[in-house]
Amino acid sequence: MRLIRFILALVILIAVCGDSIAQKNYSKDADASFGRGEYYTAIMQYKKAYSKERNNASKAKIIFQTAECYRYINDTKQAEIWYKKAVKVRYPDPIAVLYLAESKKANGKYDEALIEFKNYKDRVPDDPRGADGINSCELATEWMENPTQYEVFNVVMINSTEADFSASFSKRGFKQLIFTSSRDGSTGTEVDGTTGQNFTDLWEVKQDRKGKWSEPVLLGDNINSNDNEGAQALDSKYRVMYFTRCPIIKDKEVNCKILTTKKKGRGYDKPIVLDLVPDTITVGHPTISKDGLSLYFSSNLSGGYGGKDIWAVHRKSKRAEWGEPVNLGPDLNSPGDEMFPFIHDDGILYFSSNGHVGMGGLDIFLALYKDDHWGNVSNIKYPINSEGDDFSIIFEGVSNAGYFTSNRKGGKGGDDIYQFVSPDLVYTLQGVVIDFDSRKILVGAKVVLVGDDGTSEEQITDEVGSYFFQLRPNTNYDITASMPKYLGDNGQETTVGLEKSEDLVHDFELRSIKKPIELPNILYDLDKWDLRSESKVSLDKLVKTLVDNPNIIIKIMSHTDSRADHRHNDQLSQNRAQSVVDYLIEEGIEQGRLEAKGYGKHRLLITDAKIAKMKTEDEKEASHQKNRRTEFEVLRTDYIPVNKRAAAEEEEKKEEKPKPKRTAPEEEVKPDNPDDQ
Repeated sequence: MRLIRFILALVILIAVCGDSIAQKNYSKDADASFGRGEYYTAIMQYKKAYSKERNNASKAKIIFQTAECYRYINDTKQAEIWYKKAVKVRYPDPIAVLYLAESKKANGKYDEALIEFKNYKDRVPDDPRGADGINSCELATEWMENPTQYEVFNVVMINSTEADFSASFSKRGFKQLIFTSSRDGSTGTEVDGTTGQNFTDLWEVKQDRKGKWSEPVLLGDNINSNDNEGAQALDSKYRVMYFTRCPIIKDKEVNCKILTTKKKGRGYDKPIVLDLVPDTITVGHPTISKDGLSLYFSSNLSGGYGGKDIWAVHRKSKRAEWGEPVNLGPDLNSPGDEMFPFIHDDGILYFSSNGHVGMGGLDIFLALYKDDHWGNVSNIKYPINSEGDDFSIIFEGVSNAGYFTSNRKGGKGGDDIYQFVSPDLVYTLQGVVIDFDSRKILVGAKVVLVGDDGTSEEQITDEVGSYFFQLRPNTNYDITASMPKYLGDNGQETTVGLEKSEDLVHDFELRSIKKPIELPNILYDLDKWDLRSESKVSLDKLVKTLVDNPNIIIKIMSHTDSRADHRHNDQLSQNRAQSVVDYLIEEGIEQGRLEAKGYGKHRLLITDAKIAKMKTEDEKEASHQKNRRTEFEVLRTDYIPVNKRAAAEEEEKKEEKPKPKRTAPEEEVKPDNPDDQ
């Protein structure tokens, strides 16, 4: 009997010890996963540990740690539930009350959050986060009652049921985006232990002229890997990209890095890591200044003011090395996290923070650079900011329109990309430049925009022959396109009188000067060379071409059909060519730019033999008409207009200086001798 009792006690002891060992292992594994940032994995492990735990204090700690995991993966609903449990079981650290308040605020429960912030302030009166939380709840309610002028729309055609965030423009015109997503189809098959989703990759999407977005496609293998890629930015020419990569190594904490790559064909070259901070430091969320000389990013680099701060590195030229990281200072950076910087074309820095007074988790703020430091931080308020996380804002040039990311209520997935616009009128001008004859795009054409308000801009067409400008309201514009070995062309566009935002389109078709260009509808009466009135429409276009291209010298070439003898046709065609030259001179074209040449029937387009085989007289007459044509070809492109030539000669005369006369060395001058007079 005593032996049986001993064995039973031993079995119970082994069971209790075994249970304790199992619980200990679960907690240890969960803490290790938490330490590596694998919060999704840690949640599962903490829940197993909780089911085995018998000690109330240990259970309270597990509940709190589970809430922490949900907070880190931005699941605010579950975070609120578990922080509420932690407070209920009297978790000793009052931080649980603060995080419960912040979770309620992130879920839009401002009245309930206000109560919890007051509870925290009563328990920890010296911590400013209590008073800031009270203030943020009151302000959030006020901002929602009095929203700013912005209108916000979910970009449904881009977003998926997974996380879609951090959009950046990848082409001039703001109709093409690169963004980060964990949607199905991402590179790799494993699940991220931090989020429980696919690893994030970079995707690209395009918008057509009707506003419809294409199906997103993955960037190439050079960019995406089995790790997490995201939070990217391109330079002002959309040729160099900076992006974040967070390597994943099982059971090891690895920090994020910023990589850079260049556009190569339709893809990107193999990226290289920027050695901005030590390997033990995480860095990400890059943005590049318009001049390419300043790179801003978020990092937990030592010497900061909170968790993650905004830092910058600078260089003297685009070929120079980056300097040492510089913290943007305590007026911008807070005790919390500052992330996702964006430097606007006007020099304003936008960023997201959970350390400044805001509406929810991350809010978007702006900061101004004044008196050699960043400050004047202000919240951009509702409706861009919400009770959720709002971050990664970008602007379309200098306009009050762009995109940002939010996980607010009503979205399609976790994080969604949203578009914002301002009622302020926004005007854009875009187009393509192509070869008139071949219809091929012209890469490298120069497009110049000049406004009657004195503004002037210049762009070079990109790899698809396109250009893009932003226009000012109530302004008339002259726009010119030019390309070596092509005739330039210009046109006019205006925003005067436009009452709605509008995307204007102006395409150019440039004519090559490598071959003669026919002038259509240059008509004469039979056997005469006087220009008929119908011809002047085509000739006026030629006048415009000559005005638009003031440095070209052309030859007018007139041709006849094969009827009549050579002598007659040669003289007739010469007279007709000269009549065109005379008309151009009357219209103000300098005579030195013009040459007339009649070719008679020496350069027939359609031979007599081909015409003879035609079945109808109408076909034959149409062929003769094609032979009776007038063309021009560009002889030179170095003509200097008379007025400019005269001005240059006058300037040369002004600059000429008389050469000093050469004289013999001066001799000593002696006083006159009075006796010699």
